[in-house]
Amino acid sequence: MQKILDIAQYIMKKLLFSIVVMTIIMMTSGCQISKEVTYFQNIDSISLAASKMLYDAKIMPKDMLTITVATINPEASAPFNLVVRNQLSSSGSLSSGQGSLQGYLVDNDGNIEFPVLGTLHVVGLTKTECQNLIKQKIAPYLAKGENPVVTVRLSSYRVTVIGEVGRSAVIPVSTEKMSILECLAQAGDLGIYGRRSNILLIREDATGEKHAVRLNLNDANLLNSPYYYLQQNDVIYVEPNKVKARNADIGSSVTIWFSFVSILTSISTLLVSILKN
Repeated sequence: MQKILDIAQYIMKKLLFSIVVMTIIMMTSGCQISKEVTYFQNIDSISLAASKMLYDAKIMPKDMLTITVATINPEASAPFNLVVRNQLSSSGSLSSGQGSLQGYLVDNDGNIEFPVLGTLHVVGLTKTECQNLIKQKIAPYLAKGENPVVTVRLSSYRVTVIGEVGRSAVIPVSTEKMSILECLAQAGDLGIYGRRSNILLIREDATGEKHAVRLNLNDANLLNSPYYYLQQNDVIYVEPNKVKARNADIGSSVTIWFSFVSILTSISTLLVSILKN
């Protein structure tokens, strides 16, 4: 009987030792995580002079542009505006009205077909540069002294964020300017398991070539990076950190292991109690 008691006590000691070791590992991992979740850890020790810039998006192939031309005499600018004036009503009949503006889809060669002017090459231009180009092109068609107001908007500007964030999303950008921080904030920020030091940015250039860039949110030098502001159609992927990856590998076996330990501990305690009595 004494031998059985010794075995039961030995099992309990081993189980308690395993629990202590597991607890220490979890606490150590927690400390490491706390060091990794802080953004811009070195911001007080670097210069942000290189971050001084006013971002202006450039037109890319497959962008949808909304372009309006306004003049003092509305009839003068009418030929330069794509407007659908007839709309199909719910009863199936055509109704007339002011209509809505139609977009210009930039083709793969970077061109749009503009009323009266024909083909315009706009890829690579900023919004202001495109406005100035159109204004210059339509000037010969207008009366002397007419100063047209040309407005260009990127109506299809959007970015995508996926991975270890609050919610994956395709985010429309109405202001035509979005930083990576704004993008992540709109996606619910990174979860505790998001790897802040290795954010993946996938970007496509005007030729269709894809580029992959790694960004570190722990490093304040990101504010000086040319990738701090996102380009239309950028994709942000937040990788899981080592803790999440390890948990994924272990899966439900952790729960089973703890349940098994609990059962053995209960059995050992019961045996010790019985044998002592």
